[in-house]
Formats: sequence, C-alpha cells, structure tokens
Amino acid sequence: MSPGARWSRHAPVVVSLLAGAALWELSAHFTTRAFWAPLSETLASLVASARSGVLMRQATSSLGLYLSGLTVAILVGAPFGVLLARVRALRIALENYIMMLYATPMVALIPFILSMMGFGFAPKVLVVFLFAVFPIVYNTVEGARSIRPELIEVARAFRSSEWRLWCDVMIPYTLPFAMTGIRQAIARGLVGMVAAEFFLSPSGLGQMIMMGSQNFDTPGLLAAILLIVVLGVCLMDLGRYLERRFAAWRAYEC
Repeated sequence: MSPGARWSRHAPVVVSLLAGAALWELSAHFTTRAFWAPLSETLASLVASARSGVLMRQATSSLGLYLSGLTVAILVGAPFGVLLARVRALRIALENYIMMLYATPMVALIPFILSMMGFGFAPKVLVVFLFAVFPIVYNTVEGARSIRPELIEVARAFRSSEWRLWCDVMIPYTLPFAMTGIRQAIARGLVGMVAAEFFLSPSGLGQMIMMGSQNFDTPGLLAAILLIVVLGVCLMDLGRYLERRFAAWRAYEC
C-alpha cells in the first residue's frame, strides 16, 4: 500500500482524534475545574501517577481482576453454549433462565453477592464473570443451532463418534459465533470490573476514580477513566481482529 493510500485510509481517524482532543482541551475553559479538566492536565496527572508507581499498581490489580473473570467466562460460556445447542432437553429447560439473567442488570446482583461472599477477590471475579458470560453463551448457542443438518448427517454417515462430531463439526462451525460473543464480553467485562471495584472493596482503577471524585481531583479522575477507555478500545480491536481471523473461512462457505 502506497503512503498516500495509507494516509487516506487513516486520515479520518487521525482528524477525528485531534478534533476530539482539541474539543476536550477547549471545553475545560468554559466550565469549573471541579467538574471538568483539560486534556493537558489529565495527561499530566496520568504521567505523574505512572512515575509514582501508583498507576502501574492499580492498573495491574484491575487487569488481573478483569482477565480472571473474562477467562473463566470464556472457559465456561463457550463449552456450555455448545452443550446447550447439542442437548435439546437441557436447552429447553434452561433457555428461559439464561434469557432472564442476560436481561438482568448485573449491578443489581452485587449487594446479594456481597452478602453471600463478603469482600475479597473471588466476589469481584464473580461479578466480572456474570457481566461477561452471557453474551458468550447466547452467541455460541445461536451458532451451534445454525449448523446445517446435512453436516451432521454426513458426519454420522462416516460413523463419527460424538467426540469427533464435536471436534470436526460443532466446534469449528461455532467458533466464529463464540468469538463474536467474546468480543461483546470484552466490553461488558470492563463494566463489570469497574462496578466490582466500586461496590465491593475499592481497588484498582475503580479506586482511583472514587478517590478522584471524593478529593475533587478531576484530572486524576479523568486520567483513570481515560486509561480504562484506551484499554477497552485496544481489547475491542484485539477481539475484532481475532473474530475476523477465526471467521475468515465463512467467506468461502458454500
């Protein structure tokens, strides 16, 4: 790709980011500093936190919580979704409950989790897990249910065992749909991470946001939010890349 074509491809994104940064910087001069801070002060606070080591410590705590909950959600949600699609009686029995939990605001369950499990790392992981698991289950079930019956019939005609049917048909066909659910779970898991750090024992980036709000440290508050946004965008791009990678074969499907 020529430099001109590369620039024309990325120019809208660059111009949009620069315009957003300029609007952020200018808008701070028309409001009080207690409610909004310019981008320059926000970035300065971010650098100061990084130099003091506070940012790395808090970000590592939040990232460990987030990755733990998301990993458990993937390991549970994807196989469970395929199992629900494969075992019709189990899907009929649990489908309504899954839909109800998917539609339930998970923040409302945090006091119940707190009363049952108390403070600590495990209830926070459970909150992230609950935020992230249902998109994975739902998309995996829909993908497994959309498998063409003739594929199953061909596998049965070649005397494939149930295990080989899963490995050769079910999992490869369902994987792109599961990746779509994982991409959605990445964003929901971040929301769950912040909610857990808010409403359970304060820690990580959620604690930075709370401390900034309580101390009227608007640059510090916005710095923590900006870091979460950047982390979310990077993880969403990674999920989108993996989704395209695993779903590329579907473009050639007959």
